[in-house]
Amino acid sequence: MSPAAPPEPPAGATRTTAAALLTPEAVYAALIDPRTYPEWLVGCRTIRAVDDGWPAPGTRFHHRVGLVGPVTVDDNSEVLAAEPPRHLALEVRFRPFGRGRVDFWLTTEQATPAETGIVPKPRIVPKTRIVMDEAPIGVIAPSAPLVAPLIAARNRTSLNALVAFLNERA
Repeated sequence: MSPAAPPEPPAGATRTTAAALLTPEAVYAALIDPRTYPEWLVGCRTIRAVDDGWPAPGTRFHHRVGLVGPVTVDDNSEVLAAEPPRHLALEVRFRPFGRGRVDFWLTTEQATPAETGIVPKPRIVPKTRIVMDEAPIGVIAPSAPLVAPLIAARNRTSLNALVAFLNERA
């Protein structure tokens, strides 16, 4: 496992980051388990089904996305790339508005004593940097600059909820 930094985000992508005091394997396990998404992903209400072979490229999970109040839309997300435990790429759909590409990149860092609360002789605690790049694709790609603040706020909330979810399970 290389601790290399993720590549630069593609043009039009919004990058959001968070850190979890867990291994990349533990974080990746949550990312490839669609049943966890309603626990942490803003807007994901329920998982309706998961294709056999998930998370192989081309497989999908089918979900219900909440828009406003009780209004929901049935949709799906497809795996574009899966490189355990460092990278997961999904094509997400948010009909009727469009599609997006989301890349999750996981890198290893060493937690500081302040982060772990273990002072003065800290044990080695894993820390995983979670990088989430999201970009509108297809006909809505030109809207990237307009929707970037909304994507950033949604993804910041989602990643914070993911870290809280992971901490509850740890």
